[in-house]
Amino acid sequence: MLCGFPDVGLVGVLASSHVISELNLDELAYVDSDLLPPIVVLRDGLPRAPMRILGNNNLLVTIAETAIPAVGVQRLMRSFVEWVKLKSVKTLIPIGGIPVQNRQEIEEPKVFGTGSTLDMIKLLNREQVNVLKEGFMVGPQALIMRYSAERSIPAIALLAQSFYNYPDPEAAAAALKQFANITGIKVDTSKLFEKGEEIRLRAKDVMKRTQRELTKMNKEQEYDLPLYV
Repeated sequence: MLCGFPDVGLVGVLASSHVISELNLDELAYVDSDLLPPIVVLRDGLPRAPMRILGNNNLLVTIAETAIPAVGVQRLMRSFVEWVKLKSVKTLIPIGGIPVQNRQEIEEPKVFGTGSTLDMIKLLNREQVNVLKEGFMVGPQALIMRYSAERSIPAIALLAQSFYNYPDPEAAAAALKQFANITGIKVDTSKLFEKGEEIRLRAKDVMKRTQRELTKMNKEQEYDLPLYV
């Protein structure tokens, strides 16, 4: 299962949306919660829940097209991971971004990873993904990894270098490249480059709302180093 929740650069949302479009995935389920904003997403004139699960026989993709409120993110992500456990998902792969100050100078964003188990760390090493050995994660992806580790769910977080304040389709493409290497599920990412400016314009409002919620979650703590005694 690929997970795309709003985070820095909207990397996960852009990656999930692109996979859904390219593979023409069908909607299978949706999340209904009073913790989510009272909105619907219109698709072909029909109302859809802002947080949905789509897929086929081999792949599930979760996407949230609105900012996850900081006040409810823990309960939402805990319930989501419990659902994943109930459905016996083989591997959970949340995709997100790592904000870097010199992003505009980076032509090809690097992708870093972390795993919920030692086997997942070994898999990242075999695929030559840079493993985040120390530091903090903040936000929906962080909670997915925490709750997955507690429930022994195999999970890998793929985090691409990205802008903090701007949607970053190129970072999403870099993360999907590593996703393909790990899973063998190939997705053409050329449109993320060709329509980069259009994507940034369409996603700017979601990015603003996401940034406000990330500030409430103390997202800036990811720049800190952990203290070990």
